[in-house]
Amino acid sequence: MEGIMLLEDAFAKCGKGKDFFGGDTIGYLDIILGGFLGWLRATEKMTDLKILDATKTPGLFGWAHRIDSNAAVKDVIPKTEKVVELAKTFAAIARAQ
Repeated sequence: MEGIMLLEDAFAKCGKGKDFFGGDTIGYLDIILGGFLGWLRATEKMTDLKILDATKTPGLFGWAHRIDSNAAVKDVIPKTEKVVELAKTFAAIARAQ
């Protein structure tokens, strides 16, 4: 959670109150970090740990919802259920070795 709190602070500083890390529109950092949202949400689902929280990380929480709803990227971010399935497959393979 310390890392997420650092990212929350970075979002506040970089975004300067705007919707995305780079300002009003999605930029490179948003795309890079947005690529991890599927894995982040799968981790939340598999561990019952809330990483992005409206009260603890309001900036990142809102950012994640804006990224998810943006037409340019919403169909590219992997669905949580698919990532959970993949993670379970990886875990099964690791246990079998």
